[in-house]
Amino acid sequence: MSHFPQHTPESAPEAARDKLQAGKKRFGFVPNLYAHLAEAPPALDAYFDLSNQFDKTSFSLIERQVVMLAASAENGCEFCVAAHSMMARKMAKAPDAVVDALRARGTLPDPKLQALAAFTRTMVQERGWVVGAPLEAFLAAGYTPRQALEVVLGVTMKTLSNYANHLTGTTTNPEFASEAWTRLK
Repeated sequence: MSHFPQHTPESAPEAARDKLQAGKKRFGFVPNLYAHLAEAPPALDAYFDLSNQFDKTSFSLIERQVVMLAASAENGCEFCVAAHSMMARKMAKAPDAVVDALRARGTLPDPKLQALAAFTRTMVQERGWVVGAPLEAFLAAGYTPRQALEVVLGVTMKTLSNYANHLTGTTTNPEFASEAWTRLK
């Protein structure tokens, strides 16, 4: 039994209702992550704010999905890997080989995207202590110090959602079921 309600736009605290409606408008349904975060409206607001800021980074849509998928897979978040797999394929038009490699925590076929995924994974594994060779490899692949900080932003956003999903036991929406994923142990 979960201690965390899965809100609808009607059942959510007043301060969270507009965000749930926005999610429903964007996706055609309320993602279960949003439904759980709505219990704490500031947490839902923070997720939306971080997402909006991450969209403003210098990364392309595919690169942003690489960061989000790499972080979510590294954190073992079944909901976020499923959701971002679908978004990467359908919205970002990422090649299947890229998405499949991210889901398997494997090597991406594109060297620059591989450098981004490896840097993101190291950022998560080392809790931000990314210096020396991992940073140099990221920069040598053509990324910039600014983009290293933008990875921190993406990892921050995914840490909020991944940890909230773990805490609340978020299940994958049926709409994301075709991309269902089981964490690697």
